[in-house]
Amino acid sequence: MSREARIEAIRRLEKARKSRIIVYFTGDRQPFATQIGEDTVLLFREHLETIGRVPRIDLLLYSRGGDMLTPLRIVRLIREHCGHFGVLIPYRAHSAATAVALGADEILMGPLAELTPVDAATVHPFNPPDPTNPQQRLSIGVEDIRSYLALAREEAHIKDDQMVQVFTHLNANVSPLALGNAYRTIRMARLAATKMLELHLDPAKDGQRIDSIVEKLTRELCLHAYPISRKEAKDDLGLNVTMSEGRLDKLLWKAYLAYEEYLELRTPFNPAALIQGATPPVPVTARGAIIESARRTDTFHTRGQVLLAPMPGGQQGPILNMQPPQWEVEYHEK
Repeated sequence: MSREARIEAIRRLEKARKSRIIVYFTGDRQPFATQIGEDTVLLFREHLETIGRVPRIDLLLYSRGGDMLTPLRIVRLIREHCGHFGVLIPYRAHSAATAVALGADEILMGPLAELTPVDAATVHPFNPPDPTNPQQRLSIGVEDIRSYLALAREEAHIKDDQMVQVFTHLNANVSPLALGNAYRTIRMARLAATKMLELHLDPAKDGQRIDSIVEKLTRELCLHAYPISRKEAKDDLGLNVTMSEGRLDKLLWKAYLAYEEYLELRTPFNPAALIQGATPPVPVTARGAIIESARRTDTFHTRGQVLLAPMPGGQQGPILNMQPPQWEVEYHEK
């Protein structure tokens, strides 16, 4: 979809919300999937400088997660440019994207919108090697460690005085440095979630509410990918959720579809199809993420080629040779 059509969809949503909107989508199309990362912070500053200080800013967000400290930096920056900050979620806002939502005065969620827990997984040089690829290290989910200890207590009925042996066994299979890093990671996730909520809630008055939300998102919901619906987010977690309904929901979903199409999220990448009837190498350009507002567009591009290479059995098959992806300014109205 063209930029003009995307901006028209955003303008209509801005009118309905009486706000200025910034769009941040990180794509999940393989092999070009992206995540929330610190390289976006300076780009957000550029968009905000273009917008200026306004009463309301909304962030239209789609992401499967990413760096857990970047949300705090982005949200603090946005809140310096507005009096009311909203996050609009038409579909997925997982993990680090959920952390972004925690920093909002209002979370507008459509019928398909979903948050997830913000517990963290960590890759560390001292993590165990991946059995399927010994050159890589396993990612350790912090809740996996807790669940192992809970299994010993609750299901195996191991007494407290025997838990030393259970922990010693864990220590023999996972480096103490990796365990310490995993514990530090969950503490960081809890701290970041707390700081996000304290941007708009008073710790003195709302301390119990803050603690409850953080506990549920970092400990009680023990499955990292568990989808939290808008009803659960509002009723069970106690977040400031507004249900997107009627005409507003249609505008929100239309805007989502515009960016889904632009990033080709529903189009599987098929290198074999690209070289049919063509002479390799065939150039490839893919968009992995976008930050867009009415007067500026930044896109995360990956460029490369599809080549033919020898395969087992004497056949030739397609391989993808890509350059390092980078952010590019596609449009900037001075």
